[in-house]
Amino acid sequence: MCGIAGEINYKERVNREVVREMGRVLTPRGPDADGVFEHENVCLAHRRLIVIDPENGAQPMTFGDFTIVYNGELYNTDEIRAELEKRGCRFIGHSDTEVVLKAYVEYGARCLEMFNGIFAFAVWNRSERELFLARDRIGVKPLFYAETENGLVFASEIKSLLVHPAVKPVLTEDGAAQIMLIGPARIVGDGVFRDIRDLPAAHCATFSRRGLNVRRYWSLTAKKHEENFTETASHLRSLIFDAVKRQLVSDVPLCTFLSGGLDSSVISAIAATEFSKRGETLHTFSIDYKNNRENFRATAFQPDEDAPYVEEMARFIGSEHTNVVLDTPALADALEDSTYARDLPGMADVDSSLWLFCREIKRAGFPVALSGECADEIFGGYPWYHKPEVLHYNGFPWATSVPERGALMKKPMSGSDAEAFVRKSYDRCLKDVDYLDGENADDTRMREMFVLNLEYFMATLLDRKDRMSMAHGLEVRVPFCDYRLVEYAYNIPAAFKNYRGREKGLVRYAMEGVLPEDVLWRKKSPYPKTHNPNYMALLSGKLKALLESGDCRLTEIVNADGLKKMLDTDGASFTKNWYGQLMTVPQTYAYFLQIEAWLRKYNVIIK
Repeated sequence: MCGIAGEINYKERVNREVVREMGRVLTPRGPDADGVFEHENVCLAHRRLIVIDPENGAQPMTFGDFTIVYNGELYNTDEIRAELEKRGCRFIGHSDTEVVLKAYVEYGARCLEMFNGIFAFAVWNRSERELFLARDRIGVKPLFYAETENGLVFASEIKSLLVHPAVKPVLTEDGAAQIMLIGPARIVGDGVFRDIRDLPAAHCATFSRRGLNVRRYWSLTAKKHEENFTETASHLRSLIFDAVKRQLVSDVPLCTFLSGGLDSSVISAIAATEFSKRGETLHTFSIDYKNNRENFRATAFQPDEDAPYVEEMARFIGSEHTNVVLDTPALADALEDSTYARDLPGMADVDSSLWLFCREIKRAGFPVALSGECADEIFGGYPWYHKPEVLHYNGFPWATSVPERGALMKKPMSGSDAEAFVRKSYDRCLKDVDYLDGENADDTRMREMFVLNLEYFMATLLDRKDRMSMAHGLEVRVPFCDYRLVEYAYNIPAAFKNYRGREKGLVRYAMEGVLPEDVLWRKKSPYPKTHNPNYMALLSGKLKALLESGDCRLTEIVNADGLKKMLDTDGASFTKNWYGQLMTVPQTYAYFLQIEAWLRKYNVIIK
């Protein structure tokens, strides 16, 4: 993967040094090489993480009047190259960058319909003096932009945009409400800061003297599912195998994440088989916490530990396995690092743990990894797909604590006002749902849940995965985000997905023979987290000290009295999870510490 940035200015020559600095702050995303393209009123910067074709994949890349800066990975490169060659196109190397550029030259924006991959890119058309921007269907790779008085600036990350003197870190009341009521999610298309926008997944844009034109190029379509259960399982199995195999292509060492859960185990098992065919051994990595075995207490939500299943899977597939063990002080210390990586307050120690984990994987010599995100969202793995009272909650089911959040704002917001603020985003998201005539209420709701999860909950997890990994120059691929899988899953009946009354029951059935039975039918386990009671005490102490320090920016957003009450009652005054299943009281404290770090690091101006 890579980092991209650039500026278009139709009134004066672009300051090359500013754009070069925009690229420089993206160095962690592309530590291997850099490049700058400049022509009159445009300047493009690129930072490269070399994965494919080291010799011929340098960027910015120019072909005729077109110059591209590209961040991504195309998984059907060979097929598209073959089609272009039939049309007379010739290639210098085997990089996907060259294929993307020449496909755009040949087909224009229609090329996006051909691509299977994860990407964000910009193409400057010198003759037309216009810029084309695009982002992959699922939104795995990021792309932010800001319109200026004279043009537009864009970048892979917010921190890069803030280098530009025309873009200021201004947080309005709506931005603060977004942090407090929706965060760590973001409103679709919003960069939280006043002037910063996020090009949404499955969208492209053209910027010219006429202005900016943004449009959606892909969406989910409701269709009647014609296959029976056995045919569906067979079809699904072939799609999963193909998605994983396509994403194993790399000119540098590649590994997989292995948690002992269903999704990462499926990916690792398929990858290990492919490696074995080449006479190679797959490397797998897992994460655990110091003394977790002693501190673990089984619950209905998490009845068993991950570690024994990780060990079983590593033996089963014959991988060379590394278990990265973290301690709770390191989690707290990395909260600020993970905030800077994300550019916003994030998923607390869920972020910081991944930041630490990815650092160790890259240190071990692996620039590429495969991970299991997206399966829960598209195959109904979360509890809110199965509990009627949550399934039919009139709002985001992973954030039912909106009134309680509103009460913690500096200017406390009533429960109804807080919910009205969130409901705008919720209702806007539901407008993207395509329904099938004649479906019952439950099936209709499942379609809504699919889209809500895809555009908000999964988008938050993909933000996390991209920023925490790319902060260390580690490219993480997500096979379950293959758009063909997503399209297919959208129309599979819920009864099929919940085979045997189990979450992701269809996936389990489809993967028979790929995994050991106990791993295959193991109850879903959440992302590993520390069970050390000292962690809560550590964070509580940090927050109390911050509030008593007399030098606290957190209270510019958070109500000090409400937070003190929460601390004094050990979290009992806030009875619901902050976000999803993972952000309970300790993670809520960590989120507030991230807000403090963010306000300071970015010199946020509150208006």
